[in-house]
Amino acid sequence: MAAPPSPLPRYWIIAILLAMNRIDERFAWLKREQQKGFVVYIGAGDPDLEATRQLALAFDRVGVDVLELGVPFSDPLADGLVNQLAAQRGLESGATPARVLETVAAIRRDSQIPIVFYIYYNLIHRYGVEKFITDAAKSGVDGLLILDLPPEESDSYEPLMRRAGLCVIYLIAPTTPESRIEIIARRGSGFIYYVSREGVTGMQTEVSNTIAQMTAKIRAHTHLPIAVGFGISNPEQARAVAANAEAIVVGSAIVNQISKYGRSPEMVARTAEFTGTLVKAAKEKQ
Repeated sequence: MAAPPSPLPRYWIIAILLAMNRIDERFAWLKREQQKGFVVYIGAGDPDLEATRQLALAFDRVGVDVLELGVPFSDPLADGLVNQLAAQRGLESGATPARVLETVAAIRRDSQIPIVFYIYYNLIHRYGVEKFITDAAKSGVDGLLILDLPPEESDSYEPLMRRAGLCVIYLIAPTTPESRIEIIARRGSGFIYYVSREGVTGMQTEVSNTIAQMTAKIRAHTHLPIAVGFGISNPEQARAVAANAEAIVVGSAIVNQISKYGRSPEMVARTAEFTGTLVKAAKEKQ
């Protein structure tokens, strides 16, 4: 009988773990556990960067799988009013790209929650594309979702991201033709973000009735997890959308809680409590 294989040396195991992107690792775990993922979007620096750090840790405790941090920008064209105001508050609190990176490094001292930057290309271009990607990886960012950089213009960006070990996350909309879905699905990594509604971010009274049809169309071109967002604002909607996706994304409804409580000492706890009800609904067995 052949001898069992020798265990990997400890330093090999550490190296392998360090090389794994947290987003890939989390979605692999969710698949094994047959669970749905929950992605939270908040504006970094709203109401200040210390609050952002505390919220990240609180979201981790209530079961959030991925945290999207919106890096404040003066012209957030993809965002509705709730998130526009969050960006304005972030700018007023001094949440520059460099300071948001410092905040991620601070979060990493206490949490390994996967973190994605939701960001506009102008900010990266001004910082320096290669330097920004390098600094993002060093601080503990796991992926970038650049709202206004399509894959057709990403030939120099994608290799830098791969070299840094970061996920390249792209958006697919209800109006995206199938030929382009194929391109986006081939070039993205981590997960595909399906924008379930036309227009900007914001809370909605009803979820789209084409989610099942569109997620099936996307799955024909990729094995990446599909996260569905834009408009989910209560447990019933979270439960309904999760039935047709590997993960759901909730932003405006949570940002609205942050706005509601502002600098109150209760803000983090109240926002986390509200988020926890959505997490629970999304993860309920269908």
